[in-house]
Amino acid sequence: MIRVSIDPAPIELALELAALEERGAGGVASFTGVVRGDGGVTALELEHYPGMTEDALCTLAEAAMERWNLLGVTILHRVGRMEVGERIVFIGTAAAHRREALEACAFLIDRLKTDAPFWKREWQGDAARWVEARESDAAAAAHWR
Repeated sequence: MIRVSIDPAPIELALELAALEERGAGGVASFTGVVRGDGGVTALELEHYPGMTEDALCTLAEAAMERWNLLGVTILHRVGRMEVGERIVFIGTAAAHRREALEACAFLIDRLKTDAPFWKREWQGDAARWVEARESDAAAAAHWR
C-alpha cells in the first residue's frame, strides 16, 4: 500500500498512523516535519509543480517498497502558507519488523529533501526570501545511493 498526497490541508497524525497500523505491522515508523521559527521566521510557504511532484514522491515510495519489506508507505506533504508550529510533512512506514520501518522512513525523508520538486519561501513578517538547497541535505540523500 502506497499513499501519497500533496495538499494544503493540515495533516492528521492519528488518522495516518492508524491506517499504517491496520496493515498488520510489527513496526510503524514516522517522521513529522514542523515549521520552525528559527532566525525570526514567522511562516513558510511551499510551492510545487503539480503532477511532477506527485510522480517524484510515488517513485520514492516505490523505491522504499522495493528496498525494504514494507507493508505500507505514506508520504503527505503540504503546500501553501504555514505558520510556525504547523506540520509540513509526514512520512510513515509499516513493516513486520522495526528496523525495516525505521530505515525506510529515514531513507524517504533524506531523499525527499533533494528529489522532490518543492520551492520554499521563508517569511519574516512582511519580508520573504526563497530558501536555497542545503549541502547537508544532499549529503544525507547521497548516503542512500
